[in-house]
Amino acid sequence: MTMLSKRHLLGAAVLAFGFGVTAQAHAADMKVGANIGNVPWEFQDAKGETVGFEVDLMKEVGKRLGMDVSFVNIPFTGLFAAVQSGQIDAAVSSITITPKRLASVSFAQPYYDSDQSLTVKADAGITDLKGMSGKPVGVDTGSTGDMWAEKHKDEAKFADIRRYEGLAPAMLDLAAGRIDGYVSDIPALQYYVKDKPAYKVVERIPTGEKYSVMFAKNSPLANKVDDVITTLKGEGFIAGLHEKWFGTKAEPTTSTVAKADMPKL
Repeated sequence: MTMLSKRHLLGAAVLAFGFGVTAQAHAADMKVGANIGNVPWEFQDAKGETVGFEVDLMKEVGKRLGMDVSFVNIPFTGLFAAVQSGQIDAAVSSITITPKRLASVSFAQPYYDSDQSLTVKADAGITDLKGMSGKPVGVDTGSTGDMWAEKHKDEAKFADIRRYEGLAPAMLDLAAGRIDGYVSDIPALQYYVKDKPAYKVVERIPTGEKYSVMFAKNSPLANKVDDVITTLKGEGFIAGLHEKWFGTKAEPTTSTVAKADMPKL
């Protein structure tokens, strides 16, 4: 064999090895879609860094699986198509498990029990949902709050349902008087208003919601993440996140603490 041929073979081997390393590195990555701006689940802090309850959770899940986690900012309604198409490997954004969603995607076990809520300006004189009669309400597009408001619009007598891509624009319109109330996840609003006396959460709206990580239908990653969540619950890690982000201890009976089964239809 000539020296030139040997060099060609060596070069091909190095190239092949390089491709192998790249493939392995890529296989060890997890792209997580999230609607950045969904306080306190995933949002940007004063330094511009992406932080939040679910950011901490998914980083720890990735660490336990030996995977590098990166976050992709996607509007809430786009998360479903993104996991189904393989654009991302998983999605978080206080996503509620529902039978309708389980028909087309998979979820790991839940890690948070939630409800909806009504938030208003503190000086608006609105003390509950009855006070929203004849007034416009804001919701997050495609969210459980959106579904609830649409289902109960006649009963609640909303003048209009206005849809937003996350908490920030909705609260701007609430402050400006373009809407009189905002229906969204109670943990996000409790976190948001705790240092803002101009706003008040005036009513909890029971819905029996549970949040989890979403995947493409029957994705093998769903089972792996579910196993890690079981471990993290047993270690008290997720309960620690609850204290960190909400300032209160999670109740022992909630899915933040108690192991749960993977949701199925």
